[in-house]
Amino acid sequence: MSEGMALLTIFVMAVFVGFEVVSKVSTILHTPLMSGANAIHGVILVGAILVAGHADNAIELWLGLFAIVLATVNMVGGFVVTDRMLEMFKGKKPGARASAGSDK
Repeated sequence: MSEGMALLTIFVMAVFVGFEVVSKVSTILHTPLMSGANAIHGVILVGAILVAGHADNAIELWLGLFAIVLATVNMVGGFVVTDRMLEMFKGKKPGARASAGSDK
């Protein structure tokens, strides 16, 4: 079996396993679990940087740079979701209601 075919097989298996794992998570738990995976996205970003750094030709370099962009968007998006989720659980400031009533 060639190296390319082995890598393609691993990729396809990872897609199926990832789909099965994510589809079994309930909707209520999906956002906290996915936003908690930001450390994994950081590892993926480091891996993409390493792949781009070891590129031997132009297509490998472009694919590595594309992987860096996608991993960065994924990681930043995870932090944005986490921040928005944490904002939902913060209580309102004590003075917020009083100041709104004094304007009327």
